[in-house]
Amino acid sequence: MKTEMEKYLTGEPFCFLDSEIAGMKENALRLCKLFNEIDAANITEQKKVIETLFGSCGKNVYMQPPFNCDVGSNIHVGEDFLTNYNVKILDVAPVTIGDYCMIGPNSVISTVNHPMTAKGRREKLSIIEPVVIGDDVWIGANCTILPGVTIGNNVIVAAGAVVTKDVPDNSIVGGIPAKVIK
Repeated sequence: MKTEMEKYLTGEPFCFLDSEIAGMKENALRLCKLFNEIDAANITEQKKVIETLFGSCGKNVYMQPPFNCDVGSNIHVGEDFLTNYNVKILDVAPVTIGDYCMIGPNSVISTVNHPMTAKGRREKLSIIEPVVIGDDVWIGANCTILPGVTIGNNVIVAAGAVVTKDVPDNSIVGGIPAKVIK
């Protein structure tokens, strides 16, 4: 019988209360708290914490606190990455973000979902799918990117959008659910 961690690593539904899985989240919570408490003028210290927290990051990563995530090591960002205030990345599965990307305040990127059945929710199961965001993407304020979504290159996600499906290159999407508007 597989452990919950083995299920997690193979992308199967797993119990998020498992102690090993909960330990990853506790580590991320500790590092996010440390990041959020650093004086905003001390970009060097902020970058050190982000480099410890994230799986990988390029040069010129600038993030406004508060920032929160689930695991941290599943986040991979490219060059010139910027977030505004109160961004949350629920990176239970990998989140890969390209170069020259900006995320507006109060936005959420989520890789985790829960079962549609009451039984599965009572079992505290999580279902995960990665999120991939291309280069030169601007995600506006108060946006939500749902599990399994791929956003192409040179995309604008209009403020307040809820992205439930893949977004093609060179487009602007907006609305709930988000649709291509240009």
